[in-house]
Amino acid sequence: MLAPLLTVTVFAITSFAVPLLLCEVEVMKPGQLFVSTMRGFPRHMFLATCLVCLLFSSSLTHAQVDRFAALRQHMVTTVVEGDGIQNPLVLDAMRTVPRHEFVSGTLRGRAYEDTALPIGSKQTISPPYIVAYMTETIDPQPTDKVLEIGTGSGYQAAVLAQIVKEVYSIEIVSTLAKSATKRLEDLGYDNVHVRDGDGYLGWPEHAPFDKVIVTCSPEDVPQPLIDQLADGGLMIIPKGERYQQSFYLLKKEDGKLKEQKLVPTLFVPMTGASEQQRRIQPDANNPSLVNSDFEYDANEDGKVDGWHYQRQVEMLTDQPMRGAYCLRFKNQQIGELSQALQGCAVNGRTVGALDFSVWARLESVVSGPGVSDQAALVVHFYDSVRREVGTQIITRWRGTSNWQQSRRRIPVPPTTRELIIRIGLNGASGTLDIDDLQLVPQAR
Repeated sequence: MLAPLLTVTVFAITSFAVPLLLCEVEVMKPGQLFVSTMRGFPRHMFLATCLVCLLFSSSLTHAQVDRFAALRQHMVTTVVEGDGIQNPLVLDAMRTVPRHEFVSGTLRGRAYEDTALPIGSKQTISPPYIVAYMTETIDPQPTDKVLEIGTGSGYQAAVLAQIVKEVYSIEIVSTLAKSATKRLEDLGYDNVHVRDGDGYLGWPEHAPFDKVIVTCSPEDVPQPLIDQLADGGLMIIPKGERYQQSFYLLKKEDGKLKEQKLVPTLFVPMTGASEQQRRIQPDANNPSLVNSDFEYDANEDGKVDGWHYQRQVEMLTDQPMRGAYCLRFKNQQIGELSQALQGCAVNGRTVGALDFSVWARLESVVSGPGVSDQAALVVHFYDSVRREVGTQIITRWRGTSNWQQSRRRIPVPPTTRELIIRIGLNGASGTLDIDDLQLVPQAR
């Protein structure tokens, strides 16, 4: 549609260029013209020219909107629905809420990637699949009143607001609470109420809540949130040690909680009173991996413990290199994710290098055109405010081979305070088996 319109616009401007020069036109504001005189130029031609130009400008705006809409639809189809989310209310909400409005302008181009993105103040916006997963898990209903802990930029609240009656959301970072409030108001989400405060305390004035959704991680479930959950209500919460968390689904029946452990995850910590009560702190001077031989699945859900954001991954008993299991990544479509991640604390002032070793077995592994579309073991380093300060690729894989070991020592940037290890096919296609991944820190 743009090409014909562009042709018409060029023709109109060219045809009327000479007589238009006879007009004295003053630009008042963007989109507003004041014509002081028109000498020898028919009014209807001038107005027609302006109309065509305005239509062309409008078409560019709609093209940009449509570009985001197309990306959003693709995200829902391939990532959200493709990875098992089935609730039609959740799928409709994910198709509707403009995630690009909830990230900074420099990151808008990545808004519909299935990844966490920084939003400032050491916080992140959760990956779209995680938002959909948490929303579906609490089975939202149109009559529900929902309490959210950790507003962030407001994206999770907006998704909930598309489905439920009222959302009460609490954010401990004042700047985020203020910006999220304005953003949600500007976008018309008048059933979301944001409070600047410590989510550990909940929002007792509006309790009880039919559902509670917690988007930051405490070591244990805060008692005020339990007290404010309605009888028969559901709560989803990522809890556990700082870098070893799992989602838990809690149901309140006759005043008592029934708890179900779900998949591993990794969220920013719940700060305030919750963090002050944390008993187990990570040892940043001695970084280590959990379940790096892929042997454990305590809740027998088919997901290897200790590794989060698993995509197209399975625990495999087919001739592992060590023990009873290895981890298999399998992907038929280049560009789709097949990965597992794990984080840990590391103090770059005391840890100068990391020694890695890993065994891999490959079958028909083919890299894609994108930088991240390759089978690899990658380490991402972050500083104290969670800015990425370095990336190291330990090894890449392609082709077909039996078990082979890769080793490499990598330097740690001095400003590093935590790292994320990403392993798998990522966006490549084929089959990749991984076993016996080891990390050994070296003092600076």
